[in-house]
Amino acid sequence: MPCESTRRSNSPNPASCCAVSTAAGGTRLAPATECDCEVEIASRSSPHRTQPRERISMKKRQRSSVSRVVASTIGALAAMFVVALIHAETRLPIFDAHMHYNIEARVEYPPEKVLEIFKRNNVRGVLANSRPNEGSELLAKLAPSKSPDLQFAPFIRVYRDRADYGTWHRNPEIVAMIEREFTNGFFKGKVRGIGEFHLYGDEAKSKEFAQIVEFAKKHDLWLHAHTDEAALATIFQLNPDAKVIWAHTGFSVATQKVAALMNAHKGLMGELSYRNDITEGGKLSKPWRALFTAHADRFLLGSDCWVTERWAQYDELMSYYRKWLAELPKEKAEQIAYKNGGRMFGLSLR
Repeated sequence: MPCESTRRSNSPNPASCCAVSTAAGGTRLAPATECDCEVEIASRSSPHRTQPRERISMKKRQRSSVSRVVASTIGALAAMFVVALIHAETRLPIFDAHMHYNIEARVEYPPEKVLEIFKRNNVRGVLANSRPNEGSELLAKLAPSKSPDLQFAPFIRVYRDRADYGTWHRNPEIVAMIEREFTNGFFKGKVRGIGEFHLYGDEAKSKEFAQIVEFAKKHDLWLHAHTDEAALATIFQLNPDAKVIWAHTGFSVATQKVAALMNAHKGLMGELSYRNDITEGGKLSKPWRALFTAHADRFLLGSDCWVTERWAQYDELMSYYRKWLAELPKEKAEQIAYKNGGRMFGLSLR
């Protein structure tokens, strides 16, 4: 609505109204917000002095329009940045070096659902060891049709059921089962190791366990050992060249001691599930950063779904790994995430 005249100091409220044309051809006083042109605003302090001209409504609209454009642009850039971070995080392949598909999980997590969890997290390979061993077979049978890119490193679990946990290391039947699974089992010709097994202190000094270590040596198999330092030392006494994946890297063993053990035993690898000291305040801790920098070729990631509830945390676990891996140089992060597993078991993971 165009203005017909300027506001003056003798107007009823010179700071808030102006004369505008009406539809009938007359004029009326209107709020300043209805004026679309430049108007002189008389100074309240001195009716004889005027301030510089300014655009009232038009400038308001321009400022509002610019603000919306800026806000929209910032929002779009922020969204693109978040998407880029998520994409970069998700695309890093992972080799799960501690995968259990135990009998208790099968109802709530049938094989199809487990394979979908792997796919969603870009898990390209798994070290499969389940209780009983048929759990790993179920996944391997379905994978070619549902997840053809997923690769397996099959291990023979030493537990037929929970009752074997406390006696396996001195049970001749377990030794026979290992030999039978290796020779005639579903994964015959493809078995890459024995375990995970739990072993502490003098339990490692049994005759039956010595036979298992010898069997692994004869067939160039890895041992997936959930042990304390004493049992780990016995393994290397039985076979100084043993190839050992140390489950949880000893849980709470100091990083300096871990480094010393790795320097002493070239066949020792550390699996990192349940090592809750890797990060501090959400960031990679200094001791672990130093250890990963020096020995990036000696570590593996793992989920360790030893109870069914752990499967519900799988996405969170993999996200946790990727967050601190992102703080390492790309080459070292890739070694820990998947390249070490590929190298150890001859798998093409990418």
